[in-house]
Amino acid sequence: MIDPSQVAEELFVAEREHKAIDPFTDAHPDFDLEAAYETQRLVVQKKVDAGDPLVGAKLGLTSRAKQEAMSVSDPLYGKVTRSMLAPYGEPVDLSQLIQPRVEPEIAFLLGAELGGGATVTEVLAATEAIFAGMDVLDSRYRDYRFTLPDVVADNCSAGKFLLGPRALSPTDLPDLGLLGCVFRSDGEVVYTAAGAAVMGHPAASVAWLVNRLAERGESIPSGSLVFSGGLTAPIPLRAGHSVTAEFDGLGTVEVYA
Repeated sequence: MIDPSQVAEELFVAEREHKAIDPFTDAHPDFDLEAAYETQRLVVQKKVDAGDPLVGAKLGLTSRAKQEAMSVSDPLYGKVTRSMLAPYGEPVDLSQLIQPRVEPEIAFLLGAELGGGATVTEVLAATEAIFAGMDVLDSRYRDYRFTLPDVVADNCSAGKFLLGPRALSPTDLPDLGLLGCVFRSDGEVVYTAAGAAVMGHPAASVAWLVNRLAERGESIPSGSLVFSGGLTAPIPLRAGHSVTAEFDGLGTVEVYA
């Protein structure tokens, strides 16, 4: 099996130079999920060591349809560093990305640390604020062609993230599973969805992450942001393009380039 440190270095260079590469499992089919998460840890640690601290986490494959497409039964997760948070109201710099795609998400700001065995109720009680969010995905693999270990190693295609301007307590919102979202591209409706598209309830996605990290001896500190997973399929982001997501109660978040 290829060494995770070698994979991490190649992914780090691909991201730095904005150049897509072939998935590692093409040449190394024995590259497995455990090695992939170790690779992800090394990639993220390189960022942290360079002065880009962790601020949270992101989830992927949180919908049943996406899981079935990848032949898995669980989501996956990546980490979010400070430089990944894009300023709201400013265009996304496409020169810093390879092949950006955008999907709407519900983001959680945790006001308390959670341990293993977390439930939806405990996640909501620990949540300081809920935001409308946007995940600007950016795979380092050509044409988004990858296997599960490849995408995990690539920090789950983490690129940039945006938060909408409105923050609300969970108690100020209706049931998050019923919270609606209208996703538009240049003003035209592309998809509609509700929070239940993410594991039946977006807080269930956060609870899954907390519990999975606890199995690895890790936790999510208080003050962390968690992007709970895409409510819809992603769409490409191009120059001169505007993508918006309108959330019930949370307002609109826009990404443009």
